[in-house]
Amino acid sequence: MREIFNGMPWWVKWVAVPVIALVVFGGLIATVVGFVIGLLFKALVFVALVGGLIYVVRKFTTSSSSRSDW
Repeated sequence: MREIFNGMPWWVKWVAVPVIALVVFGGLIATVVGFVIGLLFKALVFVALVGGLIYVVRKFTTSSSSRSDW
C-alpha cells in the first residue's frame, strides 16, 4: 500500500483521498457529531434543571423553616 501511495502526486494523498473519505463516510461522521452534540446539550439541560430544582427546594425549605420558628 505504501508503494502505491509513494508513486502518487502529493495532491492525491493530501486532497483527493480525504475528500473521497468525507464523501463516503460523511453521513456517518455527521450522524456521530450530531449525536454527540445532542447528548452534550441534553446533559447541559439536565444539569441546569437539577440545579434549578435544588435552588427552589432550598429556597422553600429555608423560608418554611423560618416561618415555623415563630
